[in-house]
Amino acid sequence: NTGTNRVKVEIFNQEYVVKGNENAEYIEMLAAYVDRRMRMIEQRNHSLSIVKVAVLTALNLADELNKLQEDYDELVKVLEEEKRK
Repeated sequence: NTGTNRVKVEIFNQEYVVKGNENAEYIEMLAAYVDRRMRMIEQRNHSLSIVKVAVLTALNLADELNKLQEDYDELVKVLEEEKRK
């Protein structure tokens, strides 16, 4: 990390300048991932506004993040129990 980067990305045909401490390639990778996910939502329902596509994408990602967090917590618990044996 070399301080704050300003990276121009395109998500769902909109341009954004993203500021962050991560490198440009990482920010571009995240933007491409969000773009892909938004396009997947939009393909299922072409009549959705960009705002609704964005909110549904965020909801899907929040669901996945929550499930990953639960899996991680469960794994940590199992590993801690193994250490005690």
